Amino acid sequence: MKKSLFATIFLALAIVVPIPTMAAVDISIGISLPPPIVFQAPPEVIAMPETDGVYIAPDIDADIYFWNGFWWRLWEGRWYRSAYYDRDWAYYDNVPSFYFNIDPHWRTYYHNHNWYGHNWNHERIPYERLQQNWKSWQTKRSWGGQKTWGVQGYPPRTQGHTQVLRQQRQQQYQQRPEVQQHQQYQQQQRQQQQRQPQRSQERPGRGEQEQRK
Repeated sequence: MKKSLFATIFLALAIVVPIPTMAAVDISIGISLPPPIVFQAPPEVIAMPETDGVYIAPDIDADIYFWNGFWWRLWEGRWYRSAYYDRDWAYYDNVPSFYFNIDPHWRTYYHNHNWYGHNWNHERIPYERLQQNWKSWQTKRSWGGQKTWGVQGYPPRTQGHTQVLRQQRQQQYQQRPEVQQHQQYQQQQRQQQQRQPQRSQERPGRGEQEQRK
């Protein structure tokens, strides 16, 4: 009776949850979620200079980014994203492409209203305005309504200079102890996944067992 009940439950799960989705859940087993951040109100954001449509909530101690329709958060060397700023964080098994375009000292520049020697008149964008307009801003490449991000008279960097900065920031990121620890965990998980198919292939089938007898 119990075996029949378990078989029925498993069959129902297999029908409701597609196999790729179930496999994706297995990959994230053991990945803890970041602690919640308490918001008194929906966060205001600013457009980050020299990025393609990246917005940051400057009033939050943790770095919370908005990009391409998602909120992004780095915690203990792991990336998470959500459609909401305050809940439903899900583990993201990669580094979002926008991250290495962000200057790590942006908070200092923000408080000083100065971006590399140029006056930075950053505009605070309300949450509702961001949600209503981010797609059109991205299409028109006018982040937050300003193509210069509010930086006065600042010449844009060349593509070569931008690439050098990205490489430097990537190296600094890789040197973080929490990032290295998570990368070791990822490597162990991949090795375990590679061993599983090999073990299944090494097991003899029923016909092979009968031939050996």
